[in-house]
Order: sequence, then C-alpha cells, then structure tokens
Amino acid sequence: MKFIFKNVIAALVASLTIVSCNDADDSVKINELEGLTKINEFSNDVHTIELYTNKAGLEQGYNEVMFRIKNKVEGNYVKNATANWLPVMHMTTKSHSCPKSAISKPGNNETLYKGYIVFQMPQNDTEYWDLKIDYAIEGSDYSATSVINVPAAAKRTVTTFTGTDGVKYIMALVAPTAPKVAVNEMKVGVFKMQDMMTFPVVDGYTVKIDPRMPSMGNHGSPNNVNPVQAVQGGLYDGKLSLTMTGYWKINLQLANTTGTVVKGEEITDTVESSSIFFEVEF
Repeated sequence: MKFIFKNVIAALVASLTIVSCNDADDSVKINELEGLTKINEFSNDVHTIELYTNKAGLEQGYNEVMFRIKNKVEGNYVKNATANWLPVMHMTTKSHSCPKSAISKPGNNETLYKGYIVFQMPQNDTEYWDLKIDYAIEGSDYSATSVINVPAAAKRTVTTFTGTDGVKYIMALVAPTAPKVAVNEMKVGVFKMQDMMTFPVVDGYTVKIDPRMPSMGNHGSPNNVNPVQAVQGGLYDGKLSLTMTGYWKINLQLANTTGTVVKGEEITDTVESSSIFFEVEF
C-alpha cells in the first residue's frame, strides 16, 4: 500500500512539473516590437506593410529598418517571406538609390524582417525618398511602394565624396548612438557608388579617426583605434575615445588596401579639420 501511495505521489509531482514547465515555456514570448516605433504603413491588394525603426523615425544617415507583412483578409503576419528592397531618391533631374543591406530575420523573431539603409541626403520641398519592397511567399511574388519621410540629421553622421582614385564613396557613422565619456565602441559603414542604383560595401580599407573638440583648443583624445573590417561585406569596427561631454568633430581619413589615403587630411598645427568628418555631441 505504501508503495502504491508513493507511486501516486511521484506521478502527481511529475505531472505538476510538466505543467509548470509548459506554462513557463508558454509565458516566454518574444516581444518583436519592443523598443521599435512604427513609422509608416502601406499596402497592395493582398498585404499591408508595417515599417518600423528603433529611433523616433528615419533620418539622413544610417538607419536600422524593420517591417512586417500582414495578410489583409486573414489578419495574420507572414512568417515565411523572402524579400528585398530599393530606396530611391527622386530629385528634380534624376533619381538614385543609396547603400542598403540584404533583408534578414533577426534572432528568434517570427514575423519581423530587418536590414539597414543609409540615406546620404535628406528630403526637401521638391525632392523625396520612396521605398519599394519586393517579396515572395510560397512562390507568389508581391510588391509595395510608399513615400517615406527622411529629414536632415541634426549632426553630420554621413559624408559623401569623390576620392583621389575617382571613386565616389559614402561613409556613415553607425555607433556610438549614445556616446559617453569613455572609450566607445565605434562602427562605420564604408560604401562606394557602382552606379546610380548600386552602392556596395567597400572591403579591406581603413578608417583613420582623429576626434577633436574645436571649442577647447581643438584638443584630441587618447586610446582611439582606427576602424577596420572584421569580415568582408561587414561594417568597420574601432574605438572612439571621448574624454568629456560637448561637441566633437571626428576627423576622418579613408585609406585603401595599400594604405594610401584616398580622402581626408591629417590634423596638424595648421590643419585644424579634415575635409571629411562626423559630428558627435552629448
């Protein structure tokens, strides 16, 4: 009798444990939209595209951009799409695109698609950006396009120039997004214009940095590390030393794979600023 009673108790404990584990598993749900702001919604005949960013909105420079695809009839979000996109600036006399990444699904997200776009110029009263998203679901192709709002950034976080090699480059500050008095992790994107619609990543270059405070005698900072590329097709990683709060000009030089500087000047007693730079203020 004691043996049977013990077996019953053990079975009850095991069943409660299983229920408890299942409850825990069910309660651990990823909030795909945590920290994101919906900035646009546009549609075609079948789907609605919800556009998100991790800032208050898009702006000139580097932007992480996310979207979801919602079925207009069933109301559910698509989990198995493959997609690509094309941002286009419509100018008065011509149109062009900008640097952009491929689209992927981040982490354990089921319905959120993610990538980055670098807008090298802002919109104005007569010129504007739109975003076209092409996607496929179970062999069927779809497309949706919408005008998007891309105002000018408060500080310079992207620079466009032609190098001494005749190549047109775009450099964008990716991080830090919240700089502090410390040696900050720094990320930079380096791209080139292949044609008006194609802006691939530049591989194997070096971004030389020299942060200065113009209002404080143009003093610099120690322990900076020039951003370099860890993997082909990726961003450039370095260290940015900021020794006090205020306005910093991050003077830049871009050096190619042989170490030759294709744009930018070294800061000296007579050269106070490079022709290419980023701005940080905090």
